[in-house]
Amino acid sequence: MSDASNHAGGCRCGAVRFEARAEPHHVSYCHCDDCRHASGAPVAAFVGFMANEVTMHGEAARFSNGPVARSFCGTCGAPIAYTDARIGDRIYFMLGAMDQPALYHPTHHSYVRSQLPFVHMPDGLPRHDRSSVQRPDGT
Repeated sequence: MSDASNHAGGCRCGAVRFEARAEPHHVSYCHCDDCRHASGAPVAAFVGFMANEVTMHGEAARFSNGPVARSFCGTCGAPIAYTDARIGDRIYFMLGAMDQPALYHPTHHSYVRSQLPFVHMPDGLPRHDRSSVQRPDGT
């Protein structure tokens, strides 16, 4: 990838910024209904880091739905990230929130059973019917 100075991003208006000091552990597409609703897009893409490798600047608003919490800018409304209490101390930033999104190449697709029928992504990447990140309960 590149040096950690490139692992930065933020919201549209700049009120919320973040940076990671290590390489991402996860880059993927997600086709689930929840990500579609949260992002407003037919498919979402995420870059995952360990939370202790990330520094946040500014105050992000949060919306929680069970174990999943999504953060967004309370000023401009831009989606920023999500966390899932079931999978530990990890944070997944929206690929579009990264300053240099072209640096991150997704390695797989999650929740393809929910993929919209008009979304065609013939990239040859592995496809998971459900989550690509194993939860302790096996889901």
